[in-house]
Amino acid sequence: MKGISGNESRGLPLGAVIPCADNTGAKMISLIGVKDLHTVARRIPAAGVGTLFIASVRKGTPEMRAKVVYAVVVRQRRPYRRADGNIIEFEDNAAVLVTPEGEVRGSEIKGPVAREAAERWPRIAAIASTIV
Repeated sequence: MKGISGNESRGLPLGAVIPCADNTGAKMISLIGVKDLHTVARRIPAAGVGTLFIASVRKGTPEMRAKVVYAVVVRQRRPYRRADGNIIEFEDNAAVLVTPEGEVRGSEIKGPVAREAAERWPRIAAIASTIV
């Protein structure tokens, strides 16, 4: 799976602490790496809507804390432009924990999910309550 397309802004740099929007037991996760990111030398890795990234669980249940997990960004506060010309921004950042293959680890997602993430990850779209 590729990340977001080239013209969308990546709003979450390395080290960003992101709330987890599913019911896996993780509350806050920290971005520690971005999968399949091909960019220029020495650029700080960043993730945007629909990007698969590697995270460390900062807050959550004792079983989940300090685990290294995979996650997908479903909302970002930084505005980004869609292909139809609309500029979209959410009121918070949020991510959903997934397996390395893209299967969702939780059974529900709290809050809306960006259409870009739902199109790229069909398992996220299946359990999303609202797609914006």
